[in-house]
Amino acid sequence: MIYSSFFKRIFDLVLSVVGFVILLPVFITIWIILLFVNNGKPFFLQPRPGKNEKVFNILKFKSMTDKRDENGKLLPDELRVTKFGTFLRKSSLDEIPQLLSIIKGDMSLIGPRPLRVRYLPYYTKEEQIRHTVRPGVTGLAQISGRNLLDWDKRLQKDIEYVNNLSFGLDIQILFKTVLKVLSNNDVALDSESGMIDFDEERKNKTSKKTTDL
Repeated sequence: MIYSSFFKRIFDLVLSVVGFVILLPVFITIWIILLFVNNGKPFFLQPRPGKNEKVFNILKFKSMTDKRDENGKLLPDELRVTKFGTFLRKSSLDEIPQLLSIIKGDMSLIGPRPLRVRYLPYYTKEEQIRHTVRPGVTGLAQISGRNLLDWDKRLQKDIEYVNNLSFGLDIQILFKTVLKVLSNNDVALDSESGMIDFDEERKNKTSKKTTDL
């Protein structure tokens, strides 16, 4: 399809460049604040699989500290999220640096959210279709319940998106995302907040099936 193979990239590039220029003062302000709040570490980087499972580093504003317990293990997320980090997540301002990932070509504005690299072995063959397109800052799953969906439903939305990818669908998702951000609907402190890790869930399902046999 000509949109997905050509025009979608132009759409991403134009909107992300314009968006970044407009948001540059906000970007710089948040960056300066986080230099102090997070001890000189304003950004969160983590390897994520992109198109064709090519791994890239997702870039977001850092909303948590690196505090650890007496054994050197990171404290739970809820104990490391700063007040400013909470504000960034609820307002989705922590996502602004991902515009740079779009400009670079690692991500798209709209697409399946990039998840953990360690999840790769646990997708079904049907679910692997999510990696045939660039991952997005937002997607069909995010406007359909965000973290309120369980893993199976979330991944089903990713499949639905890829199978129906079009300019009209992207515009619809972008518009609904803006409305959700402005209204704070379905906004959680973390995209996987309250959910068991995907790989653990799939392991548990496999173990249960084996036990039932």
